[in-house]
Amino acid sequence: MEAVFIATTVLGLEAIVKRELIKLGYEDISVKDGKVEVKAPLEDAAKLNINLRCAERVLLKFGEFEAFTFDELFEKTKALPWGELLTEDAFFPVDGRSHQSKLFSISDCQRIVKKAIVEKMKLSFDRDWFEEEGPRYRIEISMLKDVATITVDTSGDALHKRGYRDRAGDAPLKETLAAAMIELSYWNPSRTLYDPFCGSGTILIEAAMIGRNIAPGIDREFDAQYWPAIGEDVFKKERREALNCIDHSVKLHLLGSDIDKRSILRARDNAENMGVKDDIQVFMKDMRDVDLEDNYGVVVTNPPYGERMGELGEIEELYLDFGRKMKDFETWSVYLLTSYERFEKLYGKRADRKRKLYNGRIKVDYYQFYGPRPPKKTE
Repeated sequence: MEAVFIATTVLGLEAIVKRELIKLGYEDISVKDGKVEVKAPLEDAAKLNINLRCAERVLLKFGEFEAFTFDELFEKTKALPWGELLTEDAFFPVDGRSHQSKLFSISDCQRIVKKAIVEKMKLSFDRDWFEEEGPRYRIEISMLKDVATITVDTSGDALHKRGYRDRAGDAPLKETLAAAMIELSYWNPSRTLYDPFCGSGTILIEAAMIGRNIAPGIDREFDAQYWPAIGEDVFKKERREALNCIDHSVKLHLLGSDIDKRSILRARDNAENMGVKDDIQVFMKDMRDVDLEDNYGVVVTNPPYGERMGELGEIEELYLDFGRKMKDFETWSVYLLTSYERFEKLYGKRADRKRKLYNGRIKVDYYQFYGPRPPKKTE
């Protein structure tokens, strides 16, 4: 069965997710704000969920049509082939959104879609009552400018929940955003990566997974693996392939420091959970006192912003000192995420590039300071 999947993203990361899809071998791709659509066989829900690092969810686009009245919404929803996807005992909650549409009542849209699906299920399974105790199919009706898009969530829990972070810090960075920060940098496994504000170690762990080619969803479950239309065997096969692709030979140099002892302990535990503890060195130390070599390393970090931790004066002093620190290491590249708008002034240098992103609901900028390329190694 050919399908259309929607990989939802943080605004600003659509190009990164498109690049991931191309790397996975897909060609029929279209990009919109906050999402990337791709045509693929239905069973590829397994490949997408297990391998995408920077997407938030993988949704199955089950229907799209104009709907100006509730009767239209009901009839066109009912016409969709629900019996080919949902099981007789399916648990299918319906969420909704509406923007610039005549059908502006979200609760009414949800109710109509739910009723239409139930009526179609009655015809498909020749029964009048459904227990909804089986596999979960999270359905969403999205109304945008009188166009109804009906999707089914194949992921279940959001994709940033890799499964390794039992203990998060006070201001956790989503794993998907941490992976995107690394993908947007010029770091590669041959270069040192240092996170001077490592917290619970998310950036370092994501770098280790990228460096070793460990699929981000290799060790978690997804709703679609329990759908008979796809099946657990497909997910098992994709996991086996992902395991075979892990690079056990690469030598990584990943360093992290933090002034908080609890954060360091969390980082070590999380790295051990993911099986990359030996790839990462984390230590309790103020970044001002960390000794670095001028060796073409890369800093990727998510420092305190001020909104979430510490006083504003302390944050400004921290950014000033960080700028002074990195001024002595001219071969390093620095990539930093913060919501503090005067960061460049405090850091003492204008970024080579600045990208607007969101860390949760906080609007942030991703500052990119490019150092020189490492010299080519001679034989």
